[in-house]
Parts: sequence; structure tokens; C-alpha cells
Amino acid sequence: MGVEGTLEYISDLLSSVKKKKKKHTQTVALKIRMDCEGCARKVKKVLSGVKGAKSVDVDLKQQKATVTGYVEAKKVLAAAQSTKKKVELWPYVPYTLVANPYVAQAYDKKAPLNHVRAVPVTANITETTMDDGYTNMFSDENPNACSIM
Repeated sequence: MGVEGTLEYISDLLSSVKKKKKKHTQTVALKIRMDCEGCARKVKKVLSGVKGAKSVDVDLKQQKATVTGYVEAKKVLAAAQSTKKKVELWPYVPYTLVANPYVAQAYDKKAPLNHVRAVPVTANITETTMDDGYTNMFSDENPNACSIM
């Protein structure tokens, strides 16, 4: 089998081995409606059973579950929905990361402290509920403002 035969054998062997995709560790955060410690235990048990999950953290106060590991967001969401609870991907971001945190779409009374809903960048201040006509009517720069009062 000489040197050429050995090299050909190794070449065939290496070419037949398929390269596997290397998965990356991912963190998936979910907002889950939980009422008690029993609900939290049930959610943690179900999410721990997801293939590739390394750690599961459940925060009952914030209604948040975080799964870390080699997981896909769709599979984690499907597993969480199997608990028959209201589930959605974590919609909140710190308000310092949003360009306009006070637009109507971003404000949410149920958001955790210092967080707002993630809104698209296309949202702007003009989409708020305040009308510019009222602000101009009572402005100090409006010479007719006193006539209204």
C-alpha cells in the first residue's frame, strides 16, 4: 500500500467526514403568566426538559423565565406553551437602549422597573397621544395664548 495509497486513503477518509455545525450557547427569555410557586416549579421542570438546555432560571416576581444552553427560541417557546400558560418572548428592554422611551407603543404599566417595551426604530415622538395643537395653544411663544385664558 505505499505512500500514495496511504495518502489517498486519508484523503478519502477526511472528505467523507461531514463537518458539523457548531452550535452556540444562546439565552432565551420568556414572559410567562405564573401565579404561585407551583406554577414556577412546573415551568422550570418543562423548560429543563428542552433538548440542549443547560440552565433554567424562573423569576416569579417579574413573570420571567430564562433558558440558557444550546437551544432554539422556537422550541423553548413551544415547550413553554405546552404548560397552557400565557407565554411570549421577553418584550422588555432597558429604557436607556430605546431612542424614544416615552412613545405610546413603548410605555407599558406592567413592565419591570426601568424597562420599556421594545419598539421598532421607526416609532417617533409624533405618534404619542399628545396633540401639537394643544401644546402650541398654551405656548409662551404664541402671542394669542392669553386670549384663550
